[in-house]
Amino acid sequence: MARKQFCGSPEHTIDRRLFLQGGLATALGVGLAGFEAPGHALLASEVAKQKKHVLLLWLAGGASQLETWDPKPGRPTGGPFKSISTKVPGVQISELLPKMAKIMDRVALVRSLDTKIGDHGQASTLMQLGRRPAGEVAYPDLGAIVARELGERDSAVPEYVSIYQATEGQTSGRPTSGFLGGRYAAMSLERSLRPENLDLPAGLSEQEHDEREHLRQYLSDRFNKARDSAEVQGYNSAYARVKGLMRSDALFDLDKEPASVRDRYGKTDFGQHALIGRRLIEAGVPMVKVARAWWDSHHDNHESHRELVSELDHVMSTLILDLEERGLLSSTLIVTLSEFGRTPGINKDAGRDHFASAWSCSLTGCGIKGGSVHGKTDANGNTVAEGKVGAGDVTATIFKGVGINPKKTYHVGLRPIPLSPEDSKPIATVLA
Repeated sequence: MARKQFCGSPEHTIDRRLFLQGGLATALGVGLAGFEAPGHALLASEVAKQKKHVLLLWLAGGASQLETWDPKPGRPTGGPFKSISTKVPGVQISELLPKMAKIMDRVALVRSLDTKIGDHGQASTLMQLGRRPAGEVAYPDLGAIVARELGERDSAVPEYVSIYQATEGQTSGRPTSGFLGGRYAAMSLERSLRPENLDLPAGLSEQEHDEREHLRQYLSDRFNKARDSAEVQGYNSAYARVKGLMRSDALFDLDKEPASVRDRYGKTDFGQHALIGRRLIEAGVPMVKVARAWWDSHHDNHESHRELVSELDHVMSTLILDLEERGLLSSTLIVTLSEFGRTPGINKDAGRDHFASAWSCSLTGCGIKGGSVHGKTDANGNTVAEGKVGAGDVTATIFKGVGINPKKTYHVGLRPIPLSPEDSKPIATVLA
């Protein structure tokens, strides 16, 4: 790996691997190794800004495009809410998103998704894999691929974290590393915000644990001195990684954040989980998924979306501005996505049902042309009128945005597997 200089002085040259192995990842403001000096924090922050990240805001259950990014006021399908102008001339969104309207110059909209599948489980799988599953191949989801492509071999922080603590849709929305294996599986937080299995065994002190690790490392190095075995090096790397992960639980402790920052994100679970997402990105985690459930609005769609979209407006705008203020938005791609949208037609229960034929998502930050809009639906939102795209196109766009070649191939045995399906391509309209 090439070394990077931040001020031109050889004394300040940093080796990323040594930085992480030495425990200095905590200088990013979370104190994992006890380094609190301003110089260390600044240095670590600069390292983090050079890495690229994906932060997926997963709106489980299916958010309505008509109450978010593609309103149809005054039409039979439009519902009670108006559209409002944004910072981008000619681009309007729902009046439920006034804070996002002010920063739409950072955001790209895709209004022409046609993914065809209206079943929660199958649609969630489709959108997160970027393709339909195949019985003979266990495909990894986009998060596992991002972790594989953007992660560091000896990283002292997790490479993929998923926060999904609601009961609705949790099983169908679970991450999967597929044929990439457990090395790139997500650290899934489903019951608690504190990762499981990171505590020392009862009765073993930190000092004793460190002494055992030093002895293990000494014996391993002695054994490998004349062998130079890749297997032994991999074994040592795994131990170093586990030790780093054991220290990383401080990343999930929001007591480390000032009360003013916690208040800024809002006291809802979604707001606090998004704040953890920001902490993880700041610490160098390549892939973070933060889920907000209960968007499945078959009943009282408008009232439920009044609450849900207002919360999304606050949390999403806060996250974008916070990352921007910390110099991390240019290296972080924020994706706001569901498994599908909601029907233009309003049912007898004042709800909207599942709809995968003409819906929307948004992308912000790294590699994205802010203020751009791809695609168009017809006057009532029933069909895609221009620029139809599918699930594979979205994942290809995400990969391209963070510098991953979507046409790169992995191999399962002799079978080549492209990162995104062969018939997909990045959405050029929204890419910088």
